[in-house]
Amino acid sequence: MLAPQDAKILIVDDEIYIREILSRWLSKDGYDCLTASNGEEALLTLAHSPVSLMISDIMMPGISGLELLATAKKKYQDLAVIMATAVDDRQVGTHALEIGAYGYVIKPLDRNEVLLNVANGLHLRGLEMENRRHREELEQLVEERTRKLQETIRKLLETEKELSISREETIQRLAMAAEFRDDETALHTVRMGSFCQILAIRAGLPPADCELIRSASPLHDVGKIGTPDNILLKPGKLTAEEFVIIKKHAEIGHRLLSNSSSTMLETGAIIAWTHHEKFNGSGYPRGLAGESIPIEGRIAAVCDVFDALTSDRVYKKAYPVDKAVEIMMEGRGNHFDPVLLDLFMNSMDEVLAIKDEYIDNQSMPPGRLQG
Repeated sequence: MLAPQDAKILIVDDEIYIREILSRWLSKDGYDCLTASNGEEALLTLAHSPVSLMISDIMMPGISGLELLATAKKKYQDLAVIMATAVDDRQVGTHALEIGAYGYVIKPLDRNEVLLNVANGLHLRGLEMENRRHREELEQLVEERTRKLQETIRKLLETEKELSISREETIQRLAMAAEFRDDETALHTVRMGSFCQILAIRAGLPPADCELIRSASPLHDVGKIGTPDNILLKPGKLTAEEFVIIKKHAEIGHRLLSNSSSTMLETGAIIAWTHHEKFNGSGYPRGLAGESIPIEGRIAAVCDVFDALTSDRVYKKAYPVDKAVEIMMEGRGNHFDPVLLDLFMNSMDEVLAIKDEYIDNQSMPPGRLQG
Protein backbone atom coordinates (compact mmCIF):
# COMPACT_ATOMS: atom_id res chain seq x y z
CA MET A 1 0.00 0.00 0.00
CA LEU A 2 1.23 3.50 -0.85
CA ALA A 3 2.36 5.75 1.96
CA PRO A 4 0.29 8.99 2.07
CA GLN A 5 3.21 11.05 0.77
CA ASP A 6 3.42 8.79 -2.30
CA ALA A 7 -0.29 8.91 -3.15
CA LYS A 8 -1.75 11.69 -5.30
CA ILE A 9 -5.49 12.24 -4.87
CA LEU A 10 -7.82 14.05 -7.27
CA ILE A 11 -10.91 15.67 -5.70
CA VAL A 12 -13.78 16.32 -8.15
CA ASP A 13 -16.76 18.36 -6.98
CA ASP A 14 -18.61 21.36 -8.34
CA GLU A 15 -18.77 22.90 -4.84
CA ILE A 16 -15.57 24.71 -3.90
CA TYR A 17 -16.29 24.24 -0.19
CA ILE A 18 -16.26 20.45 -0.59
CA ARG A 19 -13.04 20.56 -2.60
CA GLU A 20 -11.37 22.76 -0.01
CA ILE A 21 -12.41 20.74 3.06
CA LEU A 22 -11.43 17.42 1.47
CA SER A 23 -8.09 18.88 0.42
CA ARG A 24 -7.51 20.15 3.94
CA TRP A 25 -8.40 16.81 5.58
CA LEU A 26 -6.32 14.74 3.19
CA SER A 27 -3.35 17.11 3.08
CA LYS A 28 -3.24 17.07 6.86
CA ASP A 29 -2.92 13.28 6.63
CA GLY A 30 0.02 13.61 4.24
CA TYR A 31 -1.68 13.13 0.87
CA ASP A 32 -0.84 15.24 -2.22
CA CYS A 33 -4.16 16.66 -3.51
CA LEU A 34 -5.36 18.00 -6.87
CA THR A 35 -8.84 19.41 -7.49
CA ALA A 36 -11.28 19.69 -10.39
CA SER A 37 -14.65 21.40 -10.49
CA ASN A 38 -16.27 19.10 -13.08
CA GLY A 39 -15.83 15.87 -15.01
CA GLU A 40 -14.22 17.45 -18.07
CA GLU A 41 -11.58 19.15 -15.95
CA ALA A 42 -10.99 15.90 -14.07
CA LEU A 43 -10.31 13.97 -17.29
CA LEU A 44 -7.78 16.61 -18.37
CA THR A 45 -6.05 16.34 -15.01
CA LEU A 46 -5.93 12.54 -15.23
CA ALA A 47 -4.41 12.77 -18.71
CA HIS A 48 -1.51 14.95 -17.51
CA SER A 49 -0.87 13.83 -13.94
CA PRO A 50 -0.47 10.37 -12.37
CA VAL A 51 -3.30 10.00 -9.84
CA SER A 52 -3.62 7.11 -7.38
CA LEU A 53 -7.17 7.79 -6.18
CA MET A 54 -10.07 10.02 -7.23
CA ILE A 55 -12.91 11.21 -4.98
CA SER A 56 -15.81 12.30 -7.18
CA ASP A 57 -19.21 13.82 -6.54
CA ILE A 58 -22.04 11.98 -8.35
CA MET A 59 -24.33 14.91 -9.21
CA MET A 60 -22.36 17.45 -11.27
CA PRO A 61 -23.16 19.61 -14.29
CA GLY A 62 -21.89 18.21 -17.59
CA ILE A 63 -20.35 14.77 -17.15
CA SER A 64 -21.96 13.09 -14.15
CA GLY A 65 -19.89 11.38 -11.51
CA LEU A 66 -20.99 7.91 -12.68
CA GLU A 67 -20.06 8.75 -16.28
CA LEU A 68 -16.70 10.05 -15.09
CA LEU A 69 -16.18 6.85 -13.10
CA ALA A 70 -16.92 4.61 -16.10
CA THR A 71 -14.67 6.63 -18.44
CA ALA A 72 -11.80 6.95 -15.99
CA LYS A 73 -11.80 3.23 -15.10
CA LYS A 74 -11.61 2.30 -18.81
CA LYS A 75 -8.64 4.61 -19.43
CA TYR A 76 -6.81 4.23 -16.11
CA GLN A 77 -7.17 0.71 -14.73
CA ASP A 78 -4.92 1.46 -11.74
CA LEU A 79 -7.09 4.38 -10.59
CA ALA A 80 -9.00 3.86 -7.34
CA VAL A 81 -12.30 5.81 -7.18
CA ILE A 82 -14.50 6.77 -4.23
CA MET A 83 -17.91 8.30 -4.93
CA ALA A 84 -19.51 11.00 -2.77
CA THR A 85 -23.15 12.09 -2.85
CA ALA A 86 -25.70 14.01 -0.84
CA VAL A 87 -28.41 11.47 -1.77
CA ASP A 88 -28.38 8.25 0.28
CA ASP A 89 -29.64 6.03 -2.56
CA ARG A 90 -28.85 2.34 -2.08
CA GLN A 91 -29.28 1.50 -5.79
CA VAL A 92 -26.97 4.31 -6.91
CA GLY A 93 -24.34 3.29 -4.36
CA THR A 94 -24.50 -0.37 -5.39
CA HIS A 95 -24.30 0.57 -9.09
CA ALA A 96 -21.23 2.73 -8.44
CA LEU A 97 -19.50 -0.16 -6.67
CA GLU A 98 -20.43 -2.58 -9.46
CA ILE A 99 -18.86 -0.42 -12.19
CA GLY A 100 -15.60 0.01 -10.34
CA ALA A 101 -15.86 2.35 -7.35
CA TYR A 102 -13.92 1.24 -4.28
CA GLY A 103 -16.08 3.13 -1.80
CA TYR A 104 -19.19 5.28 -1.39
CA VAL A 105 -19.58 8.11 1.17
CA ILE A 106 -22.62 10.17 2.04
CA LYS A 107 -22.69 13.96 2.50
CA PRO A 108 -22.41 15.68 4.89
CA LEU A 109 -18.97 14.11 4.87
CA ASP A 110 -17.38 12.68 7.99
CA ARG A 111 -13.59 13.11 8.19
CA ASN A 112 -12.91 9.67 9.68
CA GLU A 113 -15.17 7.94 7.18
CA VAL A 114 -13.45 9.71 4.27
CA LEU A 115 -9.95 8.86 5.54
CA LEU A 116 -10.93 5.23 6.13
CA ASN A 117 -12.38 4.90 2.61
CA VAL A 118 -9.25 6.49 1.10
CA ALA A 119 -6.94 4.13 3.02
CA ASN A 120 -9.05 1.09 2.08
CA GLY A 121 -9.23 2.21 -1.56
CA LEU A 122 -5.46 2.60 -1.82
CA HIS A 123 -4.93 -0.74 -0.11
CA LEU A 124 -7.29 -2.56 -2.50
CA ARG A 125 -5.68 -0.76 -5.45
CA GLY A 126 -2.29 -2.01 -4.33
CA LEU A 127 -3.58 -5.58 -4.05
CA GLU A 128 -5.08 -5.48 -7.54
CA MET A 129 -1.96 -3.94 -9.08
CA GLU A 130 0.24 -6.56 -7.41
CA ASN A 131 -2.13 -9.31 -8.48
CA ARG A 132 -2.11 -8.11 -12.10
CA ARG A 133 1.67 -7.73 -12.11
CA HIS A 134 2.15 -11.29 -10.84
CA ARG A 135 -0.26 -12.66 -13.44
CA GLU A 136 1.50 -10.90 -16.30
CA GLU A 137 4.93 -12.09 -15.14
CA LEU A 138 3.72 -15.65 -14.76
CA GLU A 139 2.10 -15.67 -18.21
CA GLN A 140 5.46 -14.72 -19.75
CA LEU A 141 7.31 -17.47 -17.90
CA VAL A 142 4.70 -20.24 -17.92
CA GLU A 143 6.36 -22.22 -20.73
CA GLU A 144 9.77 -22.09 -19.06
CA ARG A 145 8.94 -22.88 -15.49
CA THR A 146 8.46 -26.23 -13.78
CA ARG A 147 5.93 -27.72 -11.39
CA LYS A 148 6.78 -25.01 -8.85
CA LEU A 149 5.57 -22.35 -11.29
CA GLN A 150 2.35 -24.30 -11.90
CA GLU A 151 1.75 -24.39 -8.14
CA THR A 152 2.32 -20.64 -7.97
CA ILE A 153 -0.26 -20.13 -10.73
CA ARG A 154 -2.75 -22.25 -8.81
CA LYS A 155 -2.24 -20.11 -5.71
CA LEU A 156 -2.61 -16.95 -7.77
CA LEU A 157 -5.93 -18.14 -9.20
CA GLU A 158 -7.13 -18.90 -5.67
CA THR A 159 -6.12 -15.38 -4.61
CA GLU A 160 -8.05 -13.90 -7.55
CA LYS A 161 -11.12 -15.95 -6.60
CA GLU A 162 -10.90 -14.77 -2.99
CA LEU A 163 -10.54 -11.17 -4.15
CA SER A 164 -13.62 -11.56 -6.37
CA ILE A 165 -15.66 -13.01 -3.49
CA SER A 166 -14.42 -10.24 -1.19
CA ARG A 167 -15.48 -7.51 -3.64
CA GLU A 168 -18.92 -9.10 -4.06
CA GLU A 169 -19.47 -9.29 -0.31
CA THR A 170 -18.23 -5.70 0.07
CA ILE A 171 -20.91 -4.56 -2.37
CA GLN A 172 -23.62 -6.51 -0.54
CA ARG A 173 -22.59 -5.38 2.92
CA LEU A 174 -22.04 -1.74 1.96
CA ALA A 175 -25.51 -1.76 0.43
CA MET A 176 -26.94 -3.14 3.69
CA ALA A 177 -24.92 -0.77 5.84
CA ALA A 178 -26.17 2.21 3.81
CA GLU A 179 -29.53 1.72 5.57
CA PHE A 180 -27.98 2.47 8.94
CA ARG A 181 -25.71 5.04 10.60
CA ASP A 182 -22.72 4.20 12.77
CA ASP A 183 -21.11 5.90 15.76
CA GLU A 184 -18.66 3.29 17.06
CA THR A 185 -15.81 3.87 19.50
CA ALA A 186 -12.23 3.68 20.50
CA LEU A 187 -10.54 0.62 21.89
CA HIS A 188 -13.51 -1.26 23.35
CA THR A 189 -13.50 -3.62 20.37
CA VAL A 190 -9.74 -4.23 20.64
CA ARG A 191 -10.04 -5.10 24.32
CA MET A 192 -13.05 -7.30 23.59
CA GLY A 193 -11.07 -9.37 21.12
CA SER A 194 -8.21 -9.89 23.56
CA PHE A 195 -10.47 -10.56 26.56
CA CYS A 196 -12.49 -13.13 24.59
CA GLN A 197 -9.35 -14.87 23.37
CA ILE A 198 -8.03 -15.15 26.94
CA LEU A 199 -11.31 -16.64 28.16
CA ALA A 200 -11.60 -19.02 25.19
CA ILE A 201 -8.11 -20.33 25.92
CA ARG A 202 -8.95 -20.78 29.61
CA ALA A 203 -12.12 -22.63 28.58
CA GLY A 204 -9.98 -25.15 26.68
CA LEU A 205 -11.18 -24.36 23.16
CA PRO A 206 -8.91 -25.38 20.26
CA PRO A 207 -6.30 -22.73 19.31
CA ALA A 208 -7.94 -22.10 15.93
CA ASP A 209 -11.30 -21.45 17.62
CA CYS A 210 -9.65 -19.11 20.15
CA GLU A 211 -8.13 -17.07 17.33
CA LEU A 212 -11.45 -17.05 15.46
CA ILE A 213 -13.26 -15.72 18.55
CA ARG A 214 -10.56 -13.06 18.98
CA SER A 215 -11.08 -11.91 15.38
CA ALA A 216 -14.88 -12.09 15.40
CA SER A 217 -15.82 -10.77 18.85
CA PRO A 218 -15.09 -7.10 17.99
CA LEU A 219 -18.13 -7.35 15.68
CA HIS A 220 -20.45 -8.00 18.64
CA ASP A 221 -22.05 -4.55 18.51
CA VAL A 222 -21.98 -3.97 14.74
CA GLY A 223 -25.78 -3.89 14.78
CA LYS A 224 -25.68 -0.57 16.64
CA ILE A 225 -25.14 1.15 13.31
CA GLY A 226 -28.93 0.75 13.10
CA THR A 227 -29.54 2.51 16.42
CA PRO A 228 -30.48 6.22 16.22
CA ASP A 229 -27.82 8.60 17.57
CA ASN A 230 -30.22 10.19 20.05
CA ILE A 231 -30.54 6.80 21.76
CA LEU A 232 -27.02 5.44 21.22
CA LEU A 233 -25.38 8.58 22.57
CA LYS A 234 -27.99 9.50 25.19
CA PRO A 235 -26.21 10.57 28.40
CA GLY A 236 -29.14 9.71 30.66
CA LYS A 237 -31.14 6.57 31.42
CA LEU A 238 -33.03 5.04 28.50
CA THR A 239 -36.81 4.96 28.54
CA ALA A 240 -38.59 1.62 28.15
CA GLU A 241 -39.35 2.49 24.52
CA GLU A 242 -35.73 3.46 23.83
CA PHE A 243 -34.46 0.23 25.38
CA VAL A 244 -36.72 -1.78 23.07
CA ILE A 245 -35.10 0.00 20.12
CA ILE A 246 -31.49 -0.45 21.28
CA LYS A 247 -32.09 -4.17 21.93
CA LYS A 248 -32.71 -4.61 18.21
CA HIS A 249 -28.97 -4.21 17.56
CA ALA A 250 -28.40 -7.90 18.34
CA GLU A 251 -30.68 -9.02 15.53
CA ILE A 252 -29.45 -6.29 13.17
CA GLY A 253 -25.86 -7.40 13.72
CA HIS A 254 -26.81 -11.02 13.05
CA ARG A 255 -28.53 -10.08 9.79
CA LEU A 256 -25.53 -8.03 8.64
CA LEU A 257 -22.99 -10.78 9.26
CA SER A 258 -24.81 -14.07 8.68
CA ASN A 259 -25.00 -16.12 5.47
CA SER A 260 -21.41 -15.25 4.64
CA SER A 261 -18.77 -17.45 3.03
CA SER A 262 -16.40 -16.21 5.75
CA THR A 263 -16.10 -18.34 8.90
CA MET A 264 -15.04 -15.25 10.82
CA LEU A 265 -18.15 -13.30 9.79
CA GLU A 266 -20.38 -16.28 10.62
CA THR A 267 -18.80 -16.44 14.08
CA GLY A 268 -19.32 -12.69 14.40
CA ALA A 269 -22.99 -13.20 13.53
CA ILE A 270 -23.35 -15.75 16.35
CA ILE A 271 -21.68 -13.42 18.85
CA ALA A 272 -23.72 -10.39 17.76
CA TRP A 273 -26.94 -12.41 18.15
CA THR A 274 -26.19 -14.02 21.51
CA HIS A 275 -23.91 -11.80 23.62
CA HIS A 276 -26.93 -10.27 25.41
CA GLU A 277 -28.50 -13.63 26.26
CA LYS A 278 -28.36 -14.52 29.98
CA PHE A 279 -27.59 -17.88 31.52
CA ASN A 280 -30.96 -17.98 33.32
CA GLY A 281 -32.90 -17.26 30.11
CA SER A 282 -33.85 -13.65 30.91
CA GLY A 283 -31.70 -12.07 28.20
CA TYR A 284 -32.44 -10.98 24.65
CA PRO A 285 -33.24 -11.27 21.80
CA ARG A 286 -34.40 -14.92 22.07
CA GLY A 287 -34.34 -15.69 25.79
CA LEU A 288 -31.89 -18.57 25.40
CA ALA A 289 -30.66 -20.24 28.60
CA GLY A 290 -27.69 -22.29 29.79
CA GLU A 291 -25.67 -24.15 27.21
CA SER A 292 -28.28 -23.49 24.53
CA ILE A 293 -26.46 -20.15 24.27
CA PRO A 294 -23.44 -20.78 22.01
CA ILE A 295 -20.19 -20.66 23.95
CA GLU A 296 -19.02 -17.76 21.77
CA GLY A 297 -21.97 -15.69 23.04
CA ARG A 298 -21.43 -16.74 26.65
CA ILE A 299 -17.76 -15.75 26.43
CA ALA A 300 -18.59 -12.39 24.83
CA ALA A 301 -21.26 -11.67 27.47
CA VAL A 302 -18.72 -11.88 30.29
CA CYS A 303 -16.06 -9.83 28.50
CA ASP A 304 -18.45 -7.15 27.20
CA VAL A 305 -19.99 -6.47 30.59
CA PHE A 306 -16.61 -6.30 32.33
CA ASP A 307 -15.28 -3.79 29.81
CA ALA A 308 -18.48 -1.73 29.97
CA LEU A 309 -18.41 -1.60 33.76
CA THR A 310 -14.74 -0.58 33.93
CA SER A 311 -14.87 2.01 31.13
CA ASP A 312 -16.32 5.52 30.94
CA ARG A 313 -19.51 5.87 28.93
CA VAL A 314 -21.53 8.92 27.99
CA TYR A 315 -24.08 7.88 30.61
CA LYS A 316 -21.74 6.83 33.47
CA LYS A 317 -18.21 6.87 34.87
CA ALA A 318 -16.10 3.71 35.04
CA TYR A 319 -16.44 1.51 38.12
CA PRO A 320 -13.28 0.47 39.98
CA VAL A 321 -12.25 -3.07 39.07
CA ASP A 322 -13.14 -4.40 42.54
CA LYS A 323 -16.66 -2.99 42.28
CA ALA A 324 -17.07 -4.35 38.75
CA VAL A 325 -16.00 -7.81 39.94
CA GLU A 326 -18.50 -7.62 42.81
CA ILE A 327 -21.34 -6.67 40.45
CA MET A 328 -20.48 -9.47 38.03
CA MET A 329 -20.21 -12.11 40.75
CA GLU A 330 -23.76 -11.19 41.77
CA GLY A 331 -24.78 -12.32 38.28
CA ARG A 332 -22.97 -15.67 38.51
CA GLY A 333 -25.31 -18.39 37.27
CA ASN A 334 -28.00 -15.81 36.46
CA HIS A 335 -26.51 -13.43 33.92
CA PHE A 336 -23.27 -15.32 33.31
CA ASP A 337 -22.18 -18.90 32.76
CA PRO A 338 -20.72 -19.65 36.22
CA VAL A 339 -17.84 -21.75 34.88
CA LEU A 340 -16.78 -19.11 32.36
CA LEU A 341 -17.16 -16.30 34.90
CA ASP A 342 -14.87 -18.13 37.34
CA LEU A 343 -12.30 -18.71 34.60
CA PHE A 344 -12.44 -15.02 33.69
CA MET A 345 -11.96 -13.91 37.30
CA ASN A 346 -9.01 -16.30 37.63
CA SER A 347 -7.49 -14.61 34.56
CA MET A 348 -7.73 -11.10 36.01
CA ASP A 349 -3.98 -10.41 35.83
CA GLU A 350 -4.00 -11.01 32.08
CA VAL A 351 -7.26 -9.08 31.67
CA LEU A 352 -5.95 -6.03 33.51
CA ALA A 353 -2.71 -6.11 31.51
CA ILE A 354 -4.79 -5.88 28.32
CA LYS A 355 -6.93 -3.11 29.82
CA ASP A 356 -3.82 -1.10 30.75
CA GLU A 357 -2.36 -1.58 27.28
CA TYR A 358 -5.47 -0.37 25.44
CA ILE A 359 -6.74 2.67 27.32
CA ASP A 360 -9.49 4.65 25.63
CA ASN A 361 -8.47 7.87 23.92
CA GLN A 362 -10.65 10.39 25.74
CA SER A 363 -10.90 12.54 22.59
CA MET A 364 -12.98 9.82 20.95
CA PRO A 365 -16.61 9.73 22.21
CA PRO A 366 -17.31 6.20 23.50
CA GLY A 367 -21.01 5.94 22.77
CA ARG A 368 -23.38 3.46 24.40
CA LEU A 369 -21.63 0.13 23.97
CA GLN A 370 -23.40 -1.79 26.71
CA GLY A 371 -27.12 -2.15 25.96
